[in-house]
Amino acid sequence: MSPAVKKGSMRRDTRAILRVSTIIESIGILSAIGVALSGGMTVHGPRNNFGWLVLVIALGCIPTGTFFLLLGIAKWFGDRNRTD
Repeated sequence: MSPAVKKGSMRRDTRAILRVSTIIESIGILSAIGVALSGGMTVHGPRNNFGWLVLVIALGCIPTGTFFLLLGIAKWFGDRNRTD
């Protein structure tokens, strides 16, 4: 049984989804900045190993974080109208 939630308040699971997705998205954005700081991109990719590492992290975190952030926002809008 979940505790009583008043209308318009955010549920715990919604808050957790938004918190984790924001962290994942932030890591992806910082990794994308890391690609630029590590020497940028050439035609064949980043210039060094650190650039490749942060590129792979950015390409994994940005789409995942965006998807879960949109899911959390949609769930938050749904929670505003729930009364149970």
